[in-house]
Amino acid sequence: MTSKSICTGSSPSDHISTKSLIIHVAAAAAAAVAVGAHAYYYYYYYYYYRRSATMFRSRVMGIIPARFDSSRFQGKPLVEILGKPMIQRTWERAKLAATLDRVVVATDDEKIAECCRGFGADVIMTAESCRNGAERCSEALQKLEKKYDIVVNIQGDEPLIEPEVIDGIVKALQTTPDVVFSTAVTALKPEDAFDPNRVKCVVDNRGYAIYFSRGLIPFNKSGKVNPAFPYNLHLGIQSYDSEFLKIYPDLTPTPLQLEEDLEQLKVLENGYKMKVIKVDHDAHGVDTPEDVAKIESYMREKNLA
Repeated sequence: MTSKSICTGSSPSDHISTKSLIIHVAAAAAAAVAVGAHAYYYYYYYYYYRRSATMFRSRVMGIIPARFDSSRFQGKPLVEILGKPMIQRTWERAKLAATLDRVVVATDDEKIAECCRGFGADVIMTAESCRNGAERCSEALQKLEKKYDIVVNIQGDEPLIEPEVIDGIVKALQTTPDVVFSTAVTALKPEDAFDPNRVKCVVDNRGYAIYFSRGLIPFNKSGKVNPAFPYNLHLGIQSYDSEFLKIYPDLTPTPLQLEEDLEQLKVLENGYKMKVIKVDHDAHGVDTPEDVAKIESYMREKNLA
């Protein structure tokens, strides 16, 4: 597996005194009043966290948001894949990630909660009103007594997610101070090019996200897939700076987010930066009932039962 990230170093001279920190935070608060919360985040991280890389975003929580009701596949988290509930398989894979201090399931459904407690998972109950996984993660985070710097949103419908992918996006967030969000992409298969359930992503030459879409992007004038172009498939997993995640539900929904029904676009439209790593991962998300047979066949073939 390969991943790309930008690393920042530190030295004794990079650290700042408590007195300096107080001055900088006070200045940041004043800046927030003048130019808004977005500027505050950058100012605060630049003067504090960036100069203290050894302690930057070190406490990491993994959350698997799960809901029973779904327009495409009701009860999806509980569907059995070769004898185990899908959410259990996702939880077991997430527990293997080296960067996660804790993994919990966040749900609004008692059937899911009971199932998860049965195989040993910690469960946090959340409201039915959560509109997406990010909002469910935000509510769960604020119900925890212990403080965490990063929250990883692990999609419950990725039962074969690789722990190295989780570790990769965490490290991307830890080493890129000007972002509040990180995620991963892999190579898009030609047969998935026009599937709206397979989200595509384009990035700039520094690895920052430009746009996400359910349509094929970039889209050339021929209207056909270019076999020579390296299209990116977005993997559902993503990580957030915990302070940003707390305010995410309060950000006004944006036109592109609502049109594409993609929560990542609300982050970009509000002017925040997002780091994207490229990984070699054979994605096997379960979006529809038909996908269950496909993933079971793949697991038998690869002896992953």
